[in-house]
Amino acid sequence: MTKKILIRLLATHFLLICSFADAQQPGKLPRVGVLFIGGKDQPHLESFKQGLRDLGYVEGKNIILVYRYADGKEERLADLAAELVSEKVVIIVTTAAISALAARRVTQTIPIVMTTGNPLAIGLADSLAKPGGNVTGLSVMPSDLTVKRLELLKESFPKRIRVAALWNLRERGAETQIKETQEAAKVLSLRLHPLEIKSADDIDRAFAAMTKARDQAIIILTSPFATLNSKRIVELALKHRLPGIYPTRQFVEEGGLMAYGPLISDLYRRAATYVDKILKGRTPADLPIEQPMRFDFIVNLNAAKQIGVTVPPNVLVRADKVIR
Repeated sequence: MTKKILIRLLATHFLLICSFADAQQPGKLPRVGVLFIGGKDQPHLESFKQGLRDLGYVEGKNIILVYRYADGKEERLADLAAELVSEKVVIIVTTAAISALAARRVTQTIPIVMTTGNPLAIGLADSLAKPGGNVTGLSVMPSDLTVKRLELLKESFPKRIRVAALWNLRERGAETQIKETQEAAKVLSLRLHPLEIKSADDIDRAFAAMTKARDQAIIILTSPFATLNSKRIVELALKHRLPGIYPTRQFVEEGGLMAYGPLISDLYRRAATYVDKILKGRTPADLPIEQPMRFDFIVNLNAAKQIGVTVPPNVLVRADKVIR
């Protein structure tokens, strides 16, 4: 081996080492923003990270996650989304429909991946099969689920016909959701008492109104606001001895009676697959929006005892999980 060839080989080897080292620098790793409507206590974030790990992504090693938290303040979302854009993220993952709306107002080029929400109802996609813009991910159709929840409530407590419904007008698509809930209630011979909540004070006023109206049960319509205030809603339902059915298991794990809905942790895990596909060159416009595949029905017998009700065996046997 001549001296010249040896020098070339050593130089090539050195360049390869430098290139590898350069690729591992944090500044060169793909940066993915995660925009939360809530605070830092995020029960489903680990499911998203696990989904990434299953696909070979390890935070800090070959991907960087940039977090922003609105702490329940919707008015902060646009500024936080703008911060993510300034951080040069290549994807923004959103955890609520309103967060996706805020991100879309800030950028129509950076891909946005939704973990929950209905992009069709809020105008973020042309269709589920062909979104057509920069938003894709997971979709939850709340109206269909609300009908199922009313059916479970009716089957569990057939004599309780006066049902209060907490809903938030600020949630896009809420008017359609409450209308469909009212129609379903009529079919089931239930008297629905809609009560709008958009602030913490509204929650207390709503329960006072339930007492005055002699409501006998409660249903919570899906909204980020309700989820952010789940503990307060559950506490008041127990205090007023109202059996309730809730949109996610979070409410039941905090003391609520029953919940039926999509497995949110699974939606977060599946959102990681969209991140992977986009990082590998796919465009959100051509990535079909998927719907939930896993649902669970949870019953909390401790809550039933506290309220003073009995969940019928034919309902209890269908539960995916029973808290005793």
